[in-house]
Amino acid sequence: MALQGTEEIEEQIEEPEDIQDQDARISPAEEMPGDGPGEEESDPLLLPWDRFSAWLHCICVVGFDLELGQAVEVIYPHHSKLTEKEKTSICYLSFPDSNSGCLGDTQFCFRFRQASVRKSSLGCFLDHFDRDAPVCLKRDQGHFYGYVYFRQVRDKSLKRGYFQKSLVLISKLPYVTFFHSLLKLIAPEYFEKQEPCLEAACNDIDRWPTPCPGKILTLPIMGVVMKVRIPTCYDKPGTSQLVQSTPSDTLVSIVLPTIHEVDLFRCFYPVFFHIQMLWELVLLGEALVVMAPSPAESSDTVLALVSCISPLRYCSDFRPYFTIHDSEFKEYTTRTQAPPSVILGVTNPFFAKTLQHWPHIIRIGDMKQAGEVAKQMKVKKLKNLKTLDSKPGVYSAYKPFLNRDDDIIKQLQKGVQQKRPSAAQNAILRRYFLELTQSFIIPLERYVASLMPLQKSISPWKSPPQLRPFSQEEFMKTLEKAGPQLTSRLKGDWIGLYRQFLKSPNFDGWFRNRRREMMQKLEALHLEALCEEDLKLHIQKHTEVETVDLVLKLKDKLSQAEREQLPVRTGTLAKLQAHIEAIILSLPEDLQGILHKPSSP
Repeated sequence: MALQGTEEIEEQIEEPEDIQDQDARISPAEEMPGDGPGEEESDPLLLPWDRFSAWLHCICVVGFDLELGQAVEVIYPHHSKLTEKEKTSICYLSFPDSNSGCLGDTQFCFRFRQASVRKSSLGCFLDHFDRDAPVCLKRDQGHFYGYVYFRQVRDKSLKRGYFQKSLVLISKLPYVTFFHSLLKLIAPEYFEKQEPCLEAACNDIDRWPTPCPGKILTLPIMGVVMKVRIPTCYDKPGTSQLVQSTPSDTLVSIVLPTIHEVDLFRCFYPVFFHIQMLWELVLLGEALVVMAPSPAESSDTVLALVSCISPLRYCSDFRPYFTIHDSEFKEYTTRTQAPPSVILGVTNPFFAKTLQHWPHIIRIGDMKQAGEVAKQMKVKKLKNLKTLDSKPGVYSAYKPFLNRDDDIIKQLQKGVQQKRPSAAQNAILRRYFLELTQSFIIPLERYVASLMPLQKSISPWKSPPQLRPFSQEEFMKTLEKAGPQLTSRLKGDWIGLYRQFLKSPNFDGWFRNRRREMMQKLEALHLEALCEEDLKLHIQKHTEVETVDLVLKLKDKLSQAEREQLPVRTGTLAKLQAHIEAIILSLPEDLQGILHKPSSP
């Protein structure tokens, strides 16, 4: 449920009255020195397949059996575990569910719910890398991604007359471009040489370095070397730090400029007169369905929609490719309640009838090379979506809050006429979405920063002060002088858009994340304040019982800081450990023995 006001934000306590000086507040976004991007700690003792597991859960081969239908033929590594429900999802989602034929090779992506929570021996190790990753590139805790390479060719020796098989990479990582590039190397070799080739590829991956944000990684695979850089949360939004080739890269065959970005312009080209309205629908977490002729176009378009509000994280569910066999089919298509906050990508014509009660439908035709100026299509009312072969376009009764920006439309049209390279068109559109999202989010960031207490209110001998609660009306008052008009030329009902956004899952997810970051910052500053105190002098005024109690509390704070990876200055934790040791040594030997025992888990 979205956070809609003061009363709905849990555990909030009013700050003391003397905290009024806005300029002296602690900045929640202030970077602490020390733990910067790409500072990888030495690997723990990694077991066989641990490195593989940092990248992939498993690799599946899904074939078509005339009697059984789709079936998982191979799972590699063989010890990888999937529930029967997960196997069923992978089977149905790995094959095109449309009338398009899809002869030849097709690549697409899907996402499905993880059926059971698995404890990974790599949990804490991988959390360390997640900490420095941008929000859109963190591991997906409740879902798996499936990256598919599907081959369908005529084969008269088979009863069905066709060879149909998919090679599928199952991962928690949303590295779409990277995994599609990886499949282009592995899949053709696998279809030719079968399982020994798959085993060799998996062994290569198990020798890769872990996916550490900020580091340039050299990844050998099947006799080829890929060079990539995983972005970090410290990167400036809108900049992609391209991996540069160097003279020593004689063996590097593939340098990927991005690991996750799809071609926005190609995806939005069929509906680019409506890009701003689509941005609003995604921002507000509205129920959207993309009807496309193939899984490749469906998945690319859904991923483009989800990424158009970057650097905000899309916090609702999204399914780049969704079929009638999905376990959530009934949940998402019922007419007894309003459609959920989800973006679905579908190809089966059956959905045109099943989902025509949905508020927003995008129909796209074949994504041919964008070489001619698109015709301006009006947004059609949903009542016009009667037939299964409806024309491409956007079907919605939604009235945008903001006036349409005709400048970006003209700029993109001009680019088509002048045959501007697709990469340049894509960069223009991505920059447009980024600036629009930043103009929208900056006032929220500014207001939330004001909820932080003053640094002078932090005392080492008191619990860290609490954040002030988020007040919707107080925030709205700040928009008059410090709203999006400072950075955006767009006119319209910005206030209405904010009110709707504050009810959305995207606000809920964003605020929870910011609140957690700020509370960790307060804990870190409290820890640093403790380290600056002369604790040995302090305990001289206290009894042994009080001193033991202090040691136990300090040990708890130290383990919490390590567990939550608090953003403390370099050396703070070592300094606190030294304080604890010094205090313990000042106590009688019997107490020293007790306090040196490791605390029970």
